[in-house]
Amino acid sequence: MNDLDTFSLLLADEGRALLASLREYDPSQELAVATRLRREHDAGLVSAALGQARLRQRAVAKFGAADAHRMFFTPNGVEQSTRASVATHRAKAFAARGVRGVADLCCGIGGDALALARAGIPVLAVDRDPLTAAVARANAEALGLADLIEVRCADVTDIDTAPYDAVFVDPARRGGRQGGAAHSASVRGGGRATGGRIFDPEAYSPPLSWAVAAALAAPFAALKIAPGIPHEAIPPQAEAEWISDGGDVKEAVLWFGTGVTPGAVRATLLPGAADLWTAAPLGAPPVGPVGRYLYEPDGAVIRAHLVAEIVDRCGGRLIDETIAYVTSDEEYVSPYTSAYEITDQLPFNLKKLKALLREREVGVLTVKKRGSAVEPEEIRRRVKPAGPNSATVFLTRVAGAPTMLIGHPLPHAAQTPGAPPRTPSAP
Repeated sequence: MNDLDTFSLLLADEGRALLASLREYDPSQELAVATRLRREHDAGLVSAALGQARLRQRAVAKFGAADAHRMFFTPNGVEQSTRASVATHRAKAFAARGVRGVADLCCGIGGDALALARAGIPVLAVDRDPLTAAVARANAEALGLADLIEVRCADVTDIDTAPYDAVFVDPARRGGRQGGAAHSASVRGGGRATGGRIFDPEAYSPPLSWAVAAALAAPFAALKIAPGIPHEAIPPQAEAEWISDGGDVKEAVLWFGTGVTPGAVRATLLPGAADLWTAAPLGAPPVGPVGRYLYEPDGAVIRAHLVAEIVDRCGGRLIDETIAYVTSDEEYVSPYTSAYEITDQLPFNLKKLKALLREREVGVLTVKKRGSAVEPEEIRRRVKPAGPNSATVFLTRVAGAPTMLIGHPLPHAAQTPGAPPRTPSAP
């Protein structure tokens, strides 16, 4: 059976019923489950259903249980699709602009198309891989959004986007996927996506230059890119946004068109959509000695090159010109940073660290590193923490010297906003 044949079996009544029965199945018991099911069902269908059940379990982290167990996936689709919280955030930006139709180019399994449709926006979802397009169509139907989502199997470079007032492009950034398609990605599989990540934007499929041209041709557009893209590769017409969810940087987006401020950058923190924005990033921040408080900016802030904004707001300084740790003598509370009170500063020396932790009866040790080659696991193994107390150790550099900073987190650090964010112009 080819992949589309397999997928059609899953969409039939027998396949859907079989999938429903596997919602809570334990993959470690797969052999026994498969043996039992093959007494009543075709072996190919059982294999496909078990693979799809594994993919659904993996997808819960991105889509939530309610949606994930109704949706269909390919291995690459689970790996590369947009997290629902991020897609919802972006769809709200389209809706806020009054967008009445979006051409979603390289739609994959349809994660962004589903969020746009839930925001009430009609979507043309395009992917050139027949299986991926079939999965996207099935997902629109499964979630009751088929009336708002038209799925088309085509090469995105052949699509006329003129009838749509907005464009969203999500180029492939892995070697095993091209033009938004997950080629040869069997619905039976549960493994990781094939092919490594692509870091050269012109090696995206389609290339970044084509995606930018498609975005510039629309009244309003968004282009999803890897968060590690070099800032010099960002086109001057774009406003760039880095998005983290729960403290993890998930993606970057380039915005084009009406109301966008070219050259502006933004860090968005989900959930809650805390928003740090500037039209003109500040220059290099000052560097100085470690103060009483240490601030660890969210990854989106670092990726957006907005650490200097944090330094400016807290009236502080960097501890090293190459390290994104901010320090100050007065406490600063902000949703954009995790804050710590520093009690000790030592040159890097594991024997001294072990003695200090033993003296303070530290048994719960959190080790963070930035600018250090030493692994946290090695520190824990060497110092053997024991006792009722807790501490955080930062392995870093201060004015170029390897240093250990010891302290503890401020419990209210992320609950009260700091200085209000500047008025944004982008979504």
